[in-house]
Amino acid sequence: PQNRSYNIVMTIYALSTGPGISGIAIIRVSGEDTKKVIELLTNTTIPEPRVATLRKINKINTSELIDEGIIIWFPAPESYTGEDMAEFHVHGSKAVIEAVHASISEIDNCRLAEPGEFTKLAFQNGKINLIKAESIADLISAETEIQRQQAIKIMNGKSADIFNELREKLLKVLSHVEAKIDFPDEDLPENILKNIKIISNEVSFNIKKILDDQNVGERIREGFKIAILGPTNAGKSSLLNYLANRDAAIVSEIAGTTRDVIEVHLNIEGYPVVVSDTAGIRESKNEIEKKGIKLALKKAANADLKLIVIDVKNLDFKGNLKEMMAKNAILVINKSDLLEEDLDLEIKKFEHVLISVKNSLKLEDLISKIKSKIKNKFITNEDILITRARHRQHLVQCLNHLKHFEKKNEAEDFDKAAEDLRLATRHLGMIVGKVDVEEILASIFNDFCIGK
Repeated sequence: PQNRSYNIVMTIYALSTGPGISGIAIIRVSGEDTKKVIELLTNTTIPEPRVATLRKINKINTSELIDEGIIIWFPAPESYTGEDMAEFHVHGSKAVIEAVHASISEIDNCRLAEPGEFTKLAFQNGKINLIKAESIADLISAETEIQRQQAIKIMNGKSADIFNELREKLLKVLSHVEAKIDFPDEDLPENILKNIKIISNEVSFNIKKILDDQNVGERIREGFKIAILGPTNAGKSSLLNYLANRDAAIVSEIAGTTRDVIEVHLNIEGYPVVVSDTAGIRESKNEIEKKGIKLALKKAANADLKLIVIDVKNLDFKGNLKEMMAKNAILVINKSDLLEEDLDLEIKKFEHVLISVKNSLKLEDLISKIKSKIKNKFITNEDILITRARHRQHLVQCLNHLKHFEKKNEAEDFDKAAEDLRLATRHLGMIVGKVDVEEILASIFNDFCIGK
């Protein structure tokens, strides 16, 4: 007989609250065997749907008590995942959680959930769209108020509605173009031919407007990127430690101590900020240090703001560092306590601040400058619709296909024009998950924590 592989639909379970000691821990279960899990763990009947019910929770096949807690039963389809689902609210000790997990694992067809799997099921069962799934992940990981506000706005569905509306307009145009293909000998009404052009131009205009957002959405989600750069021993790691208010980086008088990029996440007046301390930039023969310098230059290229840190005793900075001062940079002149004469006029031309990290001099001036730079990058008059690079890529692709469509439509090459329009529509659909998006699901849901 031939070997056959059967795709068994498993019931999944996981801790949905944070690990560690807590008053209450919530363990979620979702799938066809959820009822069986409740019955075997409680040795009683299923509770009323959506009613918090106090039950004794036992080890499987024994009467040994694990804990007493609340069970909430959500029969399909009225649940978060759209499947039969239950929540076990138990005491939040490691021993209780492990005992409940061990008991569920003994039940046939039950396995531990993967990261984001409950939300992935919710998407696959039509409970939420892809943008809402992403915004749930963003809300869970929000560290600042502005990140929380953005995630909640996106969760409310306005951006998904706008993308769906644009997609519907393109589908309408596509139906007109396909009518022209199917009935080539028929003259379509003049207003329909006019509409094809008007609607596609309108969608193109709206997408351009959405894309012209200064990347504020991604910046809120990922954090404002500050790179600390400069020659060796200028005080870059000391400055990072001051900003982080802890010893995040090793500080040493030996040049070239920092080889890798060290990142610290900060909350500056409610704005998310990621500060990177990088390897000192100099000519080096050491292969590891050379790689560190290469990483430093890459960080500089991607940063929203560069802090170029130099030492008052070595003000002759040139090459890469001088070029970096041209855009989004502040010159930070450290060790001001060692300054014996006034700064050179050439140095004063740059936006600069004179500090001493060691003696805590003028650091507030630097932080004030950083704050003003940050605030300007988070200001936008429009509603934020793009929060991930994925959204931006699909919109750019959609716009490119629309440009090709308009050219081919003008040339009355309707077959090829229709294909470009289909591709444009597909890219809009992929933002909200309207089309087959299996290849991107794994990358989205792997960023979730287990139990969500």
